[in-house]
Amino acid sequence: MTHGQSGVAVGRQGGDGGQGGDTGWGVAPGVDAGERMRRWRLVLGGGEADGTGWALAGRDAAMDAALGALYGGAGAADGGRRPAGAERSAGLGGSAPKVARWLGDIRTYFPSSVVQVMQRDAIERLGLSSLLLEPEMLEAVEPDVHLVGTLLSLNKALPDTTRETARAVVRTVVEQLEKKLATRTRATLTGALDRSARISRPRHRDIDWDRTIRANLKNYLPEYRTVVPERLIGYGRAAQSVKKEVILCIDQSGSMAASVVYASVFGAVLASMRSIATRLVVFDTAVVDLTDQLDDPVDVLFGTQLGGGTDINRALAYCQSRITRPADTVVVLISDLYEGGIRNEMLKRVAAMQAAGVQFVTLLALSDEGAPAYDHEHAAALAALGAPAFACTPDLFPDVMAAAIEKRPLPVPVA
Repeated sequence: MTHGQSGVAVGRQGGDGGQGGDTGWGVAPGVDAGERMRRWRLVLGGGEADGTGWALAGRDAAMDAALGALYGGAGAADGGRRPAGAERSAGLGGSAPKVARWLGDIRTYFPSSVVQVMQRDAIERLGLSSLLLEPEMLEAVEPDVHLVGTLLSLNKALPDTTRETARAVVRTVVEQLEKKLATRTRATLTGALDRSARISRPRHRDIDWDRTIRANLKNYLPEYRTVVPERLIGYGRAAQSVKKEVILCIDQSGSMAASVVYASVFGAVLASMRSIATRLVVFDTAVVDLTDQLDDPVDVLFGTQLGGGTDINRALAYCQSRITRPADTVVVLISDLYEGGIRNEMLKRVAAMQAAGVQFVTLLALSDEGAPAYDHEHAAALAALGAPAFACTPDLFPDVMAAAIEKRPLPVPVA
């Protein structure tokens, strides 16, 4: 495999970052032939097959060796020659110190977004998950959502010497996500809660004067330069009591790792809002209620156990049993819908909840990657019940929840 097949735009980082051109490699007009050959050499990975005849040295050679260790090519474990000037042989092997050095190298040569892709590829291609059980490895990695998912899948195997380091890595990612997502989520849902609490006969101190004036402009009396407010618009006091109940029901099968991370963070944000009573439930073939840990999403995440089977019907039965105010409840099922339980019972439960007034939302994923493989038959059956199943990005989630709270059509992304 060439470096260019890896999906990592490595040569752009090694060159001047030029865009455009007709090479497909982003070489800017005016770049000299030598620079073109250098970039192609970094893409193709060297060896006799690259056809460039271009030799690398210094930083370029070290960058090439780091790529070759993961994707093959020059100096890789498949027998390619070692680039001139590289400081080590390529190929990650099974040595934790060697992998830790490699992780340090790629953080030196590539930007964070590329490093995260390369780390993910190393774990998936070379089976390095077991090495994450060692503290020096965790200290060398670039924290991201996918790494958190891998650590959670290894949760039960983490030795005591690594557990605290793993928690620190997870906390770093969680805090980054909370900082990014919390403010907009609270603002969006607070507005939705206020609108859902609209009343027609507000007390004087609860009148929304801006909306009231605009609604009564037709009653403007120019001779008195005033508006006669025939209809008053106001809102109840959302902060005085719980206005909505939200149940997040999260599939913790292995393919849902990123969704579990994002859902746990959003669960903590929702739980911090006094006007929303939030419950967080995770499931495989068993059901675990983690609501009492929502004040710390790291505890929530380490309370999950990625992998195993799936019994959506059992999970929904538990959620249904906890609903006390159906007309004010939103249930969010986050699952790829590969049901291992009783399909017809699952669908009957959804229909029963909706008939009682529950707003039911089905998300195939809550992540930036889009929809994973999912059960299309179950998705179609839920859509027929008025609960369309779709993948949702973290940026869209506040808008989805706001629509559910206000009982208006969900902003389903165009497929």
